[in-house]
Amino acid sequence: MPIIDRYSAVGANGPGEICFPITPADGADLQYVTRAIYVGGAGDITIAQKYGLPNVTFVGVPAGTILPVRATRVLVTGTTATNLVGLT
Repeated sequence: MPIIDRYSAVGANGPGEICFPITPADGADLQYVTRAIYVGGAGDITIAQKYGLPNVTFVGVPAGTILPVRATRVLVTGTTATNLVGLT
């Protein structure tokens, strides 16, 4: 019997469908634009925003946080948080 997925049509407020490790890099975009970023190790996170808006640094993000941001890049410059996972 095939698996039943009652949530196959996920809206903008639904859970992430794809999870991927994030390695911060100043010169490379992420594989996917994020819906959120899971922070495994506390610290600061600097992101490039969708639509080319200015970079933003989130200061002192606690471990275990799910940060609901649409990021195109996580920069190594300004990022001290570790074990980052993108959700999209």
